Amino acid sequence: MKKKFVALTALVAALPVFLAACGSSSSSTKTTTVKLGVIGSDADVWKPVAKRLKKQHINLKLVEFTDYNKPNQALQDGDIDLNAFQTVQFLNNWNKAHKTNIVSVGKTYIGPVRLYSQKVKKLSQLKKGAKVAIANDQTNEARALELLQQAGLIKLKGNVTFPTVRDITSNKLGLKITPVDAAQTARSLTSVDAAVVNNDIALNAKLKPSSAIYVEKITKASKPFVNVVASTKKNRNNKVYKKVVKAYQTQATKKVIKKVYNGSTEAAWDLSFK
Repeated sequence: MKKKFVALTALVAALPVFLAACGSSSSSTKTTTVKLGVIGSDADVWKPVAKRLKKQHINLKLVEFTDYNKPNQALQDGDIDLNAFQTVQFLNNWNKAHKTNIVSVGKTYIGPVRLYSQKVKKLSQLKKGAKVAIANDQTNEARALELLQQAGLIKLKGNVTFPTVRDITSNKLGLKITPVDAAQTARSLTSVDAAVVNNDIALNAKLKPSSAIYVEKITKASKPFVNVVASTKKNRNNKVYKKVVKAYQTQATKKVIKKVYNGSTEAAWDLSFK
């Protein structure tokens, strides 16, 4: 009887330790940290995604950049795991120029560029000899010129991947098209008749998308302008990174994109390009 009492006492004494151990085991699920490089307002779109990922034991840490040349270099150097700031075209150009193997692992959104003016209210009101500012970097200059062609204001040479002002074959209004630094396009509106302004720059300049006199149409030709989440090629099938992309590509994120970008930007992962 005494032996049974001693054994029972030992079992009772050990029980809290056993339960504590069980509790410790169930709460020790490993959390994986993923560093994501972003620029500007994109951080506001990703913050709710980061909250949702915590339930999957993924700590999404946003690393904010101000220079468009930095996030890809940081990714290549291993300082971050993913980035989400660039279009397909920007990514392809970067890889060619820097001999890197950065790849897209998921679409985010597409932001049509717009033609803004403080001098006229309609496209048809642009007069002969009107001054038009466009971005001067290779990608955005080409896109701006294609927008002007789409609007029926100019014609460009065919089969030119990155047209410049030298590739204009017809300019019925004799528009004086001046390439400037992309960041200056919105500011130039006080001195020109119109300017083609990218979405992020327009947002920072507090330009209302609804006030644009022409909006880039989304077609098959728009696919290079889709923004993406990118990783190094060796990590393109990383299961955790796929969870990050999946957590982004939701109806909830669509609502946040619409709110953050004042309705000027569309989610691209299920968009039909016709």
